[in-house]
Amino acid sequence: MDRRAHLVQKLSATRTFARIAPHVIPPLDRAVHRLSGGRSLLSTRMLPGVVLTATGARSGLPRRTPLACLPQEDGGWLLIGSNFGRPGHPAWTGNLLKTPEAEVNWRGRDIPVRARLLTGEERARAWRAALDFWPPYAAYQARVEREIRLFRLDRR
Repeated sequence: MDRRAHLVQKLSATRTFARIAPHVIPPLDRAVHRLSGGRSLLSTRMLPGVVLTATGARSGLPRRTPLACLPQEDGGWLLIGSNFGRPGHPAWTGNLLKTPEAEVNWRGRDIPVRARLLTGEERARAWRAALDFWPPYAAYQARVEREIRLFRLDRR
């Protein structure tokens, strides 16, 4: 890993980052995604990312959320509901629990997906892969009492 990536990982594991990042990174990602015609996210300079469009659990309206993801070899994605290590589950995870049919924008293409909350050994394997991919997830989990939700997205 290069020095810059190591520094970003170290910074992203801090409580200060967890306090500030949710208010800065998603809005910047949305703006870059819109300006690039859906081809790019600012955060993809460090991690692969998708824009998830899910149905709001309470509103029933489409909710667009830029998210880091772990692309899978078979064409699916792993999403980690870390919420930057903050206490509550991110809203998008509740949306997927209520309505698993969603859409991701991946590299400028809209792709219909079905989400599945991972549990048991499947979740344990995915969590190990997530930690190998982005070690700060361990710091996020250590700060919260909830189990971070992991979702597998498969193309419909």
